[in-house]
Amino acid sequence: MEEKRKKAVALRYDPGRDNAPVVVAKGVGELAQKIIELAKKSNVPVLEDEQMVEALIKLEVFEDIPPVLYEAVARILVFIQETRKKSFQQ
Repeated sequence: MEEKRKKAVALRYDPGRDNAPVVVAKGVGELAQKIIELAKKSNVPVLEDEQMVEALIKLEVFEDIPPVLYEAVARILVFIQETRKKSFQQ
């Protein structure tokens, strides 16, 4: 049985700069692992969501996410806010 290769997508959303969240990095295998490690090292919250990664990895780097993914990505942004609030409370 073939082992699934890890996939990762990094997003940026700066309301003053971006119209929508933007894919800033994506990768499979070793590159995905490096993206995840860099995020953790930089204290960027990491959310594992296989369906979301499959949808986002099809986009090009620096491409805005399409409106069809707004609701799902909004849930990611809420997760990030909650994670950051918890880390500041500790």
